[in-house]
Amino acid sequence: MIIFGTKGYLYQLAILTLVCGSCGNPSAHTLRKRVTKFTLFFVPLFPISTKYGTQCTFCGAEQKLVKEQADHLVAQAAGGQAGQAYGQPQQQPYQS
Repeated sequence: MIIFGTKGYLYQLAILTLVCGSCGNPSAHTLRKRVTKFTLFFVPLFPISTKYGTQCTFCGAEQKLVKEQADHLVAQAAGGQAGQAYGQPQQQPYQS
């Protein structure tokens, strides 16, 4: 008897501040990678499917991405450029 199947893995690649295409709010989005692997006797052997996507933390909407878009967003997050698109950081008021 041979036991085979698939198993899914979910990897969080980055958290980015983006404007949501669904609700229109600038909010945090998680960039995720979903990998489905073929298993033989419950041992994952090789990937059969890889998908990328973002999810808005404000409304929960998901958007699918291609690998090139995901790679660009990961590079943007690593460079610290993701949060700079929304103006200057807020400063605390001075109290004496």
